[in-house]
Amino acid sequence: MRGSSAALPAGAADKMAAPMQLSCWGGDWGLPSLHPECLTVMAYAKFSGAPVTVNTVNNSWRAPKEDLPVLVSEDIVISQPAKILNFLRKQKYNADYDLSAKQGADTLAYIALLEEKLLPALLHTFWIEAENYCSVTKPWFASKIAFPLSLYLPGKMSREALNRILLTKGGPPLYSLTEVEAQIYRDAKECLNLLSKRLGTAQFFFGDTPTTLDAFVFGFLAPIYKVCFPRVQLQEHLKQLPNLCRFCDDILTCYFRLTVSGYSPAGQDTADANLQKLTQLVNKESNLIEKMDDNLRKSPQHPPRKLTTLKLAAGGEESSPMSRLSP
Repeated sequence: MRGSSAALPAGAADKMAAPMQLSCWGGDWGLPSLHPECLTVMAYAKFSGAPVTVNTVNNSWRAPKEDLPVLVSEDIVISQPAKILNFLRKQKYNADYDLSAKQGADTLAYIALLEEKLLPALLHTFWIEAENYCSVTKPWFASKIAFPLSLYLPGKMSREALNRILLTKGGPPLYSLTEVEAQIYRDAKECLNLLSKRLGTAQFFFGDTPTTLDAFVFGFLAPIYKVCFPRVQLQEHLKQLPNLCRFCDDILTCYFRLTVSGYSPAGQDTADANLQKLTQLVNKESNLIEKMDDNLRKSPQHPPRKLTTLKLAAGGEESSPMSRLSP
């Protein structure tokens, strides 16, 4: 069975099932994380059924925030999405188990396309576009970082984003920043169109089961789709491609239990706790009703009758698959 350790020796199964700690930037606007790379790893963990405990960065010094996401398993520390996903595959949590060799090659090609064509525009939208950076990105990330690092780290992340854009897009014939901006948004819109055409009416990119490619596409698209920026040209184009929007909404709903409007993971924890309390209350009331029913049966002036016992059970998430591919 995919994602299962039932056939393994007890010791190996226990080792595989050991929980792993994933440090990530937190979420907002209905997203479990605002950070594309964190979203990618979080989605893959959901798809593959990996037993990952997510720890979101709060206003503290403990996490290496500029290097997130970071996965810790026993004494192993891993950063960078590709390395984290490879590690999860080695632990038998692989979302690409059923892919053919051609589909594996297509996955690598589309991930390269995302990084070349869409990532620069995503970085520009968050970190370079002045109005977006000053009103949304900088204050949001600064609120998650302890003072005085909060005064420095957002600016450092912005400079790194600009350097990454110029490294890939700043050579001839594009010399000015204005020319670079125009080109990266043209490339990003072309990439979105290609993704939309490739997805078509399917639920996921390789059928009805999410894979590595779906994790990467979700990680790149969801922040563009959900974050409320004052400058939204890329978001406007994405919203003209309803199948990509539906793709993001389906993953949020099915795998992160977030509605289209969204609520925070903390809100989900509260909802789960309330559901558990309600289940316990209903079961207690059911037991009380059964006892009352027994008393009524024993009473000579009342004929026997049977009351239905109410029971609630919280639904669980499905585990996703495992496989052979390493991006």
